[in-house]
Amino acid sequence: MAGLGTVGAGTLRLLHENALPIAARAGRPLQVTAVSARDRAKDRGVDLSGVQWFDDPIALARDADADVVVELIGGSEDPAKLMVETALRAGRHVVTANKALLAHHGTALASLAEDVGRTIGYEAAVAGGIPIIKGLREGLAGNRINRVYGILNGTCNYILTQMAGDAEGAGNPQSAQDFDDVLAEAQRLGYAEADPSFDVDGIDTAHKLAILTALAFGCEVDFDNVYVEGIRNVSALDVAYADELGFRIKLLGLAQMANGEVEQRVHPCMVAKELPIASVSGVFNAVVADGDFVDTTMYEGRGAGGGPTASAVVADLIDIARGTVLPVFGIPASGLTRLPNLPMGEHVCPYYLRLLVLDRPGVIADVAAALRDENISMESMIQRGRAEGEGEAVPVIIMTHETEEAQIQRALARIAEMDAVVEQPRLIRIVDL
Repeated sequence: MAGLGTVGAGTLRLLHENALPIAARAGRPLQVTAVSARDRAKDRGVDLSGVQWFDDPIALARDADADVVVELIGGSEDPAKLMVETALRAGRHVVTANKALLAHHGTALASLAEDVGRTIGYEAAVAGGIPIIKGLREGLAGNRINRVYGILNGTCNYILTQMAGDAEGAGNPQSAQDFDDVLAEAQRLGYAEADPSFDVDGIDTAHKLAILTALAFGCEVDFDNVYVEGIRNVSALDVAYADELGFRIKLLGLAQMANGEVEQRVHPCMVAKELPIASVSGVFNAVVADGDFVDTTMYEGRGAGGGPTASAVVADLIDIARGTVLPVFGIPASGLTRLPNLPMGEHVCPYYLRLLVLDRPGVIADVAAALRDENISMESMIQRGRAEGEGEAVPVIIMTHETEEAQIQRALARIAEMDAVVEQPRLIRIVDL
């Protein structure tokens, strides 16, 4: 095992504390024979005195007395990438929690694993303790998957839940909080990194979505064609209006097939309150898969943390110990297809628009004209009260009927240039789930 941080230490403890039931389920005991970590002196809660230490994880992958190498270093490039390649070429199976590595190099690594007759277990790479990889690859293997989507980042879900003013997700817009305040609190509690960019800008979710897309549709991993938009521009005002309009705001990763093209997108979504995924709160994750025979299935649980992620790592180890060696993405790597990508500009849905405009006659008529010229139909508009003083701005909320992304973007670009519009217009897509 290389990497003895939160997940690595959790895996060591799980293997130690549950050794007997794990051995019974695996058909043999699982023994940690070698580790690689930066700090040999750190107390990880498990006795490692009899375990071989490697300063170099590549040397561990090549030389350790092991059947399986567990990569918990992280990162899409070396040393993690070289370590996994080295382990496979040395005839060892690999278990990893590294979503970035698989999102960028999954197809090539799957091909290498197939060439050498080994497998890569990666249940821990997507949604932590939720067994979604096994669910898609095995439980739903008889289905054509039409769509897969979910809340794949606990940090963002925690922030959006707290912004709604209710830790249980029920919504309390009177106590809604701004993004920056909630992010600072999440960092203090350890739910967000000191540099939260990967989480709040949607990149972590996009890594996981690219993996799920390949598994669901039997296609090559194509991270470069995932549309990615984070939650930095979601305001307390948006959260309050969403609640009033019957929605929750969630950062979702969504992948679906449409006319032979695959659509992959990550962005904040307006989700109807009555949908189960709308009530998933705090640091929890949830994944929904739609199959042609099974219909809709939903998986919910903790998406991160030492315990849940360690549980997923050990589940892969048990499978390998049993002799369950499956193609990495459900079908042989040689059969993974490169599907055409549906451009984001062709996506069609209703939209929530928020404008901050000067309160003066003619502004709404100009906005309506910009929408009209792009054939965008308004479903409703909210503007309450008047500005307290001359030159002050008021929010205007517009809900549109279904329209094409390219049209709404052109209209918003025109609206943004109007003198009466005092900040960049914001949009949130309304999803039909």
